[in-house]
Amino acid sequence: MNTNFARGMSRVADLTRSGRLNDATALIQSLLQSPSAPRHEPEESGLIEGTFTRLGDTAPKPPPASASRAARASAHANRTGLRETLRSIAAGGMPSRSDVTLKPLDLPEGAQFLSLTHHGADRRDYRLYIPANRPEGPMPLIVMLHGCSQSPEDFAIGTGMNALAEECGCLVAWPAQPQGANAQKCWNWFRPEDQGKGRGEPALIAGIVEDILRAHPADPDRVYAAGLSAGGAAAAILGAAYPEMFAAVGIHSGLPAGGARDVPSAFAAMRGGSTGKTRALTVPAIVFHGLADKTVHPGNGEAVVAQAMRTRSGLSRVCVSGVSAGGRAYRQTRHEDAGGRSMTEHWEIDGAGHAWAGGKAGGSYTDPAGPDASREMLRFFLEHRQS
Repeated sequence: MNTNFARGMSRVADLTRSGRLNDATALIQSLLQSPSAPRHEPEESGLIEGTFTRLGDTAPKPPPASASRAARASAHANRTGLRETLRSIAAGGMPSRSDVTLKPLDLPEGAQFLSLTHHGADRRDYRLYIPANRPEGPMPLIVMLHGCSQSPEDFAIGTGMNALAEECGCLVAWPAQPQGANAQKCWNWFRPEDQGKGRGEPALIAGIVEDILRAHPADPDRVYAAGLSAGGAAAAILGAAYPEMFAAVGIHSGLPAGGARDVPSAFAAMRGGSTGKTRALTVPAIVFHGLADKTVHPGNGEAVVAQAMRTRSGLSRVCVSGVSAGGRAYRQTRHEDAGGRSMTEHWEIDGAGHAWAGGKAGGSYTDPAGPDASREMLRFFLEHRQS
């Protein structure tokens, strides 16, 4: 990260915490306009999560005297939106949206969608889907981590993972991040205390897995984690912190483990990408990222794959291009072992923004036109188990 930019963002954090939102807004606009600030793609300037108000590519300039009333209103809205974003960060959360009205979940006869609570160092509510189609013996378990402002129910509708679990006979856990932990219900992927084994949110999620393994017919050798954006970053952290628990992870529109250490570095990672260079991801990983994502820079997807490749060698690289049924062109890059098993996959989707590819329109942050990320993740997961 450019030194001046880093210092500037540190000052932004100080101004935000002290409530000086107008000053923080002006400083961010100045940093984004500065030629010394790092720039990777002109259109990438999103903040932390969702379809929220984004930081403009250049600072809004006062409209000329001849400007229309609409132009003045637009410039004002841009500044106001940025102030609201900073206000939510000052409150401990990230930008959000809540404009999706959820329909009740339809369950097949015999299926269950339980409401449960993990009691550990802290408590966390979660939902657990138990399919009607229950095979003999222990079932794979998939942990699904929602994005900011989402709920387990919203994420379940949008990804359609429960329906796929019904097809394959899998359990699906849906942990809930409460507003008490983050004002916008984001997983706190950018805080050091939530990035390691045995502490913070990774320990809470691992505790949920342990609860399920004790109480339900889950296979400890086939436990997986997947998430969207902040949830994707949390899934990457789980793969790095608990390789003995998770056999593979899926990261959609997320960031590498250790991609930020505080709010200023989170800004920088979201805007231009992060390497997460101090960490390695030793479990297999499948990554999806829209190339038109203006919230999380697509370079973060590349960084997750690089982390997953850091400890691997001797793999064959296979590249495939295609077009989804909904018309989205994509490129899939796989790294396969000698037996043809995919150890990493990177799906880059042309024209896709910050949304779950192939998701259902009834949930938030979904792109129904994209390739089916849920089905591909499940296929990838079931190729792997703990050795």
